[in-house]
Amino acid sequence: MTAADPNHRQGFKELLPLPLSIADAVGGLLTAPHWMGLALHLPLRFEDRASITAMDSLEVGKKVNLLATVVGSEVQYHPRKQLRVWVEDGDTTLLLRWLHFYPGLQQKLSEGTRIQISGQIRQGYGTFEMVHPTVKIAPPGTLDETANQTAPATNSNAVLEPVYPSTGQLKQSDWHRWMKKLPPECFIDTLPANLCKKYKLLPWSTTLQTLHGQANPRELYDLNLRTHPAWTRVKVDELLAQQLLLREYRQQRTQEKASPLKALKTSKTSLVRQFLAQLPFKLTGAQERACQEIFEDLARPYPMQRLLQGDVGSGKTLVAALSCLRAIENGKQAAILAPTEVLAAQHHHKLTPLFEAVGVRCAKLQGAMKKSEKERTLKLLAAGEIDVIIGTHALVQEHVEFHALALVVVDEQHRFGVAQRLSLIAKANDGHLAHQLMMSATPIPRTLAQTYLSDLAVSNLDEKPPGRKPIVTKLLSQKKRSQLVSAIEGEINKGQQVYWVCPLIEESETLDLQAAQATYTDLCEQLPTRRIGLLHGKQDNKLKQTTMAAFAAGELDLLVSTTVIEVGVDVGNASLMVIDQAERFGLAQLHQLRGRVGRGSVQSVCVLLYGGPLSNTSKLRLKAMHESDDGFFLAEKDLEIRGPGELLGKRQSGLPMMRYADPLTDKDLLELARTLAQQMPPNADNTRRHIQRWIEETPWWLS
Repeated sequence: MTAADPNHRQGFKELLPLPLSIADAVGGLLTAPHWMGLALHLPLRFEDRASITAMDSLEVGKKVNLLATVVGSEVQYHPRKQLRVWVEDGDTTLLLRWLHFYPGLQQKLSEGTRIQISGQIRQGYGTFEMVHPTVKIAPPGTLDETANQTAPATNSNAVLEPVYPSTGQLKQSDWHRWMKKLPPECFIDTLPANLCKKYKLLPWSTTLQTLHGQANPRELYDLNLRTHPAWTRVKVDELLAQQLLLREYRQQRTQEKASPLKALKTSKTSLVRQFLAQLPFKLTGAQERACQEIFEDLARPYPMQRLLQGDVGSGKTLVAALSCLRAIENGKQAAILAPTEVLAAQHHHKLTPLFEAVGVRCAKLQGAMKKSEKERTLKLLAAGEIDVIIGTHALVQEHVEFHALALVVVDEQHRFGVAQRLSLIAKANDGHLAHQLMMSATPIPRTLAQTYLSDLAVSNLDEKPPGRKPIVTKLLSQKKRSQLVSAIEGEINKGQQVYWVCPLIEESETLDLQAAQATYTDLCEQLPTRRIGLLHGKQDNKLKQTTMAAFAAGELDLLVSTTVIEVGVDVGNASLMVIDQAERFGLAQLHQLRGRVGRGSVQSVCVLLYGGPLSNTSKLRLKAMHESDDGFFLAEKDLEIRGPGELLGKRQSGLPMMRYADPLTDKDLLELARTLAQQMPPNADNTRRHIQRWIEETPWWLS
């Protein structure tokens, strides 16, 4: 049963639905509409409303807790309706004002009533005042007059008051009332006591009691900084739920069926060996390791799910081609899924001659193809007369059928959602799933990979082919833009080619296009004797492919482009990359664009052209780019700058993001969660209970 199965959930009472009165009131504020979802709606902060400040020591702007006696009240109707209540303690008087109040409040605050008051001191007309303070009747035995106090007093039985995330319609008192109704099952610990003791974790019951209103005022600092042991336990439990879920996915995948793709023993029948023999160079050590890891996975009878990540120019495409050949020499088909028409066309252009040299039939499938050509390709694919199909999202469409699909290669896997990738691997026949190799030139930081992608096996290409020189990165102000034209002229005179990438304007593709066209016109005027091309996303696919082919063939000296050339475009003769208004781009995208040069033996340069003033984030990005061309290092920097929520969204991982734990700052807790996961038996009640408490609905791809 899955976490989404309501019948299974009823075995744990804390996972029963909330009463309608509470569920309707909280709306979408909770991540799950059951009692545990309410229990895990934890405070934003804590306030000390027990330490009483003397009335004669009030200061404007300070948040204080007071004890005073009501000496009068009135409802004032002009200039607007408001309730005004005067309180005093000793010789000091304070005005309390409510612009919105319920009818019984004035009666509740009758003259002579002793009340506790919490709020911020403001300067009123001739007196101090509080607007919309929190008040409650002081319990019997509360401290008497405080006029003679010189320091705040504290009730020894007092506790901190939690302040919950809420909306204008809900009062904090509503949340406090609901939290008191939590059933005892919410406090049951899913971790064995011996593990809590071994790793010095607070018991779960103590954790919830502390966070929901049983904390001592002395703990205020640690609770608000979220360094308190109760917060540590919450973060560990959240990370643990994620690790247990991913382990479950790994285990479930081993129960699925896939065609085992084994190595052929003779070199005459092995396409992999024939392919390697025709290459004019040797694989790097990293490529050899990656191939070995992939081949071992492909030989198993359950689906491979491996991420091949490597820096730009590290040779991922060649490893993918060898993986495809392993499928084909076993009598199966392979598909390569690319995010853009330009990249799909380039893969087809580069790989077709290499595949054909060993007798492999390669074709492409793109949305822009003529209907007759597309129908013919689909017919050949279904008949098994195409070995490798290279395409865009067109491959995912329902009417696309394969004869014997066994491997899917997804290039730039973060550009595709989980559902898209899985719909393609499900096109294998006989109830099998295809093996899946995902590629990324944007390395995923190790911390994020452990948190969100630990169900994947990862192969890293951390070497570049020999002979390639590091790309020199220069920062240049827009004020010196004219100097760039001379540099471009110099590169072209040496027989090299140049990219000029126009600024990213997120709000509008039209503005993107206008910027590219304006730059193209400007450069044509400044370099009238040079062959300059323009490439952007609004062009029809045939024109884009023609322009790109002309640049690749050396028929253009300079290519002005939008970010359509960001991924995979490979022109070895291009040695200068200009990124206009570089401050508008993300760090990963800047690195991707820079990787379009440096693919030959000539020294390449990337110029980051920036305007001002720069934000702190932009400064950090440009500084990192200037200091390093290591994609793995830059991935970690990008995580520091952007944080995990933006860097790796739910659409890519298929998993919910963390609410309380931060993989960047809680690395030690992540390691602890991974250790704990190994000690919690799969399918045990406590293991299932733990996952279901934290993850409202098991992702459909686990069900």
